[in-house]
Amino acid sequence: MKTLLYLHGLASSPKGRKAALLSKRFEKDGFNVVAPDLNVPSFERLSFESIVDRAEEAVRQTKPDVIVGSSLGALVALALSKRLAGGPPLVLVAPALAFGERWRTRLPDEDETADTVDFFHHGEGRPMPIHRQFFEGMAAVTVEDAPPRVAVSVVMGTNDETVPYDQVEAAWKHWEASGALVPGSRFHRVEGGDHGLVERGDEIEAAIRERLAGA
Repeated sequence: MKTLLYLHGLASSPKGRKAALLSKRFEKDGFNVVAPDLNVPSFERLSFESIVDRAEEAVRQTKPDVIVGSSLGALVALALSKRLAGGPPLVLVAPALAFGERWRTRLPDEDETADTVDFFHHGEGRPMPIHRQFFEGMAAVTVEDAPPRVAVSVVMGTNDETVPYDQVEAAWKHWEASGALVPGSRFHRVEGGDHGLVERGDEIEAAIRERLAGA
């Protein structure tokens, strides 16, 4: 049985809409869709290093044929590729590049002395506290500075309301110019696509299947 490892985004869960979309489209073909819970050690005390550790554990246990990372999960996938010095091919859906820099400016500043801020958790369907230090620490995460050592497909919507499309496209062009991008890697521009892209399942599926085929 082939395995697809899905890494969800911030304030999501293994039971999110994108995980369900992947299960519906790939389990019928005999794939085992694995989606670990990346809210570690807890959502309130979230740690990028702990998230990558959890994802690495899932890779070692399941030996996936492809890794699909969504938003923050895409950064986790890039960090995994660096840590493992390779691994399976990647599909990055609406990758949350420059995450820490962007979110630090969005945090409410009315009580900067508070250790936590309330953040809507889509997996739980309610606001939940998360510590400010997570966002501050993410500013030091630069996993997108160089392309991964494996073939990669990026799926990015032009109307993404969370991550600027131009920023992701510029990062891709930088990867191309570096000469280190693995041949066959592709950038999928999804006209009108938002950050979730759950209504654009065909584009996501096509990117995954091209990586599975080594196209």
